[in-house]
Amino acid sequence: MIKNKYLILRRFVQISIMVLYFGANAWGWNILIGNLSSSKILGLIPMSDPYAVLQMFASGAIIASDIFIGALIAILFYSIIGGRAFCSWVCPVNMITDLANYIRRKFGLNRIQKKQPATRSMRYWIIAISLVISAIFGVAAFEFISPISMLHRGIIFGLGFGWAAILIIFLFDLFVLKNGWCGHICPLGGFYSLIGRFSLIRVEHQEEKCTLCMKCKEVCPESQVLFMVGKSSGQVLLGECTNCARCIEVCDDDALNFSIRDLLNSKNKES
Repeated sequence: MIKNKYLILRRFVQISIMVLYFGANAWGWNILIGNLSSSKILGLIPMSDPYAVLQMFASGAIIASDIFIGALIAILFYSIIGGRAFCSWVCPVNMITDLANYIRRKFGLNRIQKKQPATRSMRYWIIAISLVISAIFGVAAFEFISPISMLHRGIIFGLGFGWAAILIIFLFDLFVLKNGWCGHICPLGGFYSLIGRFSLIRVEHQEEKCTLCMKCKEVCPESQVLFMVGKSSGQVLLGECTNCARCIEVCDDDALNFSIRDLLNSKNKES
């Protein structure tokens, strides 16, 4: 087995997407045109950020049919198949926050900060606030300040301020709050958490193989989703899971792996 194969694959996907967007702007490539908020694949298939479209709808904007269809395609893909995979497989900010968290583990900063000074539900409040602000001021509120959009524009179009926003997130995750941006604040991650809880691809834990090393919880950016570790076998059904496979890669016991959601047992547990 290739060590860190999922990490390598995630970085390949993230970087490839950025290269394709850059190529469309710089050299006229026709593979992936636009940006993470609104784009077209091969000039035919529309893709839209459903959270941005929701803000536009709240602001009273008239939404074009291709943007609406693109948002619907994204919702169907992430709700049925990918879960919250956007955050770990597509979003470029993930590479920055992963670096910050790697340094935290390497230098033992996680042991210094025993208590998180913020709640993970904060991102859901930010979703609600952004929609209210969008409705009041008639603009897509979060899109104006989104570090994700800023970094994307910085990579594709060379806008300098995006790098300042990313530096702030890096320092925030490194020194202030573990998994601060992606795990506590980012409303886009919160949005995909809400629709991703229904997806088919899940991480599964086999309790009989587990030796309780807890490496999985140490690297997981949403460690609360692994509540069953050390207790019982089962699939990770919480929407906050990003399907990043960090837990799978560090598990020397082969107790964690990807699986297809057991719809029958899932319904019984949720009822």
